[in-house]
Amino acid sequence: MAGGRPDLLAQIRACRICAEAGKPLPHQPRPVLQPGPDARLLIAGQAPGLRVHASGRPFTDPSGIRLRAWLGIGEDTFYDPRHVAILPMGFCFPGLDAKGSDLPPRPECAPAWRAKLLAEMRQVELVVCLGVHAMRWHMREAWPGSVDAAVKGWRGGLTLSPPVFALPHPSWRNSGWLKRNPWFLAELLPELRARVARLVT
Repeated sequence: MAGGRPDLLAQIRACRICAEAGKPLPHQPRPVLQPGPDARLLIAGQAPGLRVHASGRPFTDPSGIRLRAWLGIGEDTFYDPRHVAILPMGFCFPGLDAKGSDLPPRPECAPAWRAKLLAEMRQVELVVCLGVHAMRWHMREAWPGSVDAAVKGWRGGLTLSPPVFALPHPSWRNSGWLKRNPWFLAELLPELRARVARLVT
């Protein structure tokens, strides 16, 4: 990790906690993250999906295209760790449930690594949270109890230190929610893009 402890990322890459736990992963672990010891913007997601597991790079799927559009930045900036850090709550693809949906992030991951990584990233000035697990961790006592409430009360997250933008997951599955909540595009996204632009320029 440039600018931080050089051994930490190597330890994470070699991590096998979720492979050796009571219910092992159905595949070999492949931690996917983008630490950024100089980044001022942190993307806190859930866990890699199957496509990201295959590519080894965060958000190389349709949700990544939508997320970059929401942020108002292109791939060059998004994948530059000097500008953007990407730390999911679980670094490895957790597998699929019986219905073919992604399982929640593995619970072993965040307690093992998240605090250590964040200690190397004290320059973060804005956290973009995607999903319930990231919101619970980063919003702490301000967590309102549901993703819907957190997103609808997004201005409250900006009073935290560092400020938190609570977003719905950029998955196509949330297209219906976006249509029912036009204020997201009209009010939240312009503020998000303005803040992101200040941080990455």
